[in-house]
Amino acid sequence: MQKGLVIKSTGSWYQVKSEANEIVECRIKGKFRLKGIDTTNPIAVGDQVEFEMIEDGTGVIKTIEPRKNYIIRKSVNLSKKAHIIASNIDQAFLIVTLKNPQTYPSFIDRFLVSAEAYDIPVTLLFNKIDLLDTKEREELNQLIGIYEAIGYACLSISVKENENIDPIKEEFKNKSSVIGGHSGVGKSSLINALDPNLDIRVGEISDSHKQGKHTTTFAEMHELNFGGYIIDTPGIRGLGLVDIEKENLAHYYPEMAELMHACKFHNCVHINEPKCAIKEAVDEGEISISRYNTYLSLYHENDDENYRENLYGPK
Repeated sequence: MQKGLVIKSTGSWYQVKSEANEIVECRIKGKFRLKGIDTTNPIAVGDQVEFEMIEDGTGVIKTIEPRKNYIIRKSVNLSKKAHIIASNIDQAFLIVTLKNPQTYPSFIDRFLVSAEAYDIPVTLLFNKIDLLDTKEREELNQLIGIYEAIGYACLSISVKENENIDPIKEEFKNKSSVIGGHSGVGKSSLINALDPNLDIRVGEISDSHKQGKHTTTFAEMHELNFGGYIIDTPGIRGLGLVDIEKENLAHYYPEMAELMHACKFHNCVHINEPKCAIKEAVDEGEISISRYNTYLSLYHENDDENYRENLYGPK
């Protein structure tokens, strides 16, 4: 039996990097399901596994070591609740663009809530600043102000113009990092800028819809030449908060968690209750109205399909 790290998943086959630094194509024998997690994929990129070599030179994954964390999204497969994007993550970077394509604040908030739920620190990278005019740069600064005020690191970058790329490298060194964001925001381009040897295929932006074309079909872990791993994820339209009870949702909003103790009722959900400290903070401008609106949308997501456009933006 050998141990290894899952660096790529294609659904039925997994690439595992062994302790001897060899890449082994592995499969799962029979049914392999983890207790307590109902997902489409039992094995995810970032998992530490034990595998056994067989006669044809491939491997069979036998066991998976306990995960320290993972990040998930809702699955397109309706028979399962979730799809694990990656596991055992040290940090996450969400790439945001104001245009080509547009990233809605609600998507940012969903990603942050998912990361908070699994104790994954997030840095927001605002890419394509070279495309912004004066008014759009003002909008960008306002958006950055919202997230910096609640403790999230933010950095404006232009991968195309190589602006602020070098300072990022140190953040990735010797860590396992996941990069998220819509298709077309520049995930693959950033990875290539950090380590040109990787030469990851870069997609284009659709002229008709200003949306990115999917170039990354499956999550894949790349080893950086200066140390560490970076996980490139498929462009995802929305993250699903499938493991979070809506009554606990406010715990994953740092600015709300700070004020919850001041609410009159201990079981306040910060919507209709009187003397709610969080609603008062929204009214006084201490909590961003956009953040609070996303909170309401997430809270009611399974109650009313009309909320979905607020979450993802128009189709």
